[in-house]
Amino acid sequence: MDTQQKIIDTAISVLNENFSATFEEIAVRCNLNRRTLHRYFKNRNELLEACNQNMMQAWEAAAIKACNSSSDPLAQLENLLYAGIDSGTKYAFLIKLNEIEPTYKTETSKAYLKTRTDLFDALQKLQKDQLIDSQLPLPWIKILFTNSITATITAFRSGDIAPNEIRKLAWTTFSRSIGLTIK
Repeated sequence: MDTQQKIIDTAISVLNENFSATFEEIAVRCNLNRRTLHRYFKNRNELLEACNQNMMQAWEAAAIKACNSSSDPLAQLENLLYAGIDSGTKYAFLIKLNEIEPTYKTETSKAYLKTRTDLFDALQKLQKDQLIDSQLPLPWIKILFTNSITATITAFRSGDIAPNEIRKLAWTTFSRSIGLTIK
């Protein structure tokens, strides 16, 4: 792992624990001095932007992998939910930051855009086949999906729900919220 990636990974970990952590605290956790950290990132905002870009690349890769994991759209959707939970747990501080102040823009890869389009097409087919509620508009399903991930991350971080139960609870809740029926 190169030094820049080590700094990004460490910053993600540190900032998840304490979002107000200083550049100096991040440098210490990286076993680097502040001067070395500044060789890679001019300031905290530049580091945050690099963390955000790392998150988006990791999410895109996880989403593509989840959607390629099966030809069954329900399995794809379930795997995508789990990928979202895993990614959201790792990058929780960035997700929160982007909700408050959506200042970090990253380009979306063509592969990810194709995967997203394919998944929405699959959702429409599931609605047409009456496996999920056809009265729910796709944007509503997307909002439910995203908020299921957010609720799951909140539950995970609270410690009130057994970690080995969280994924199952998330899938059960989301699948029921879209009226999933298995014929």
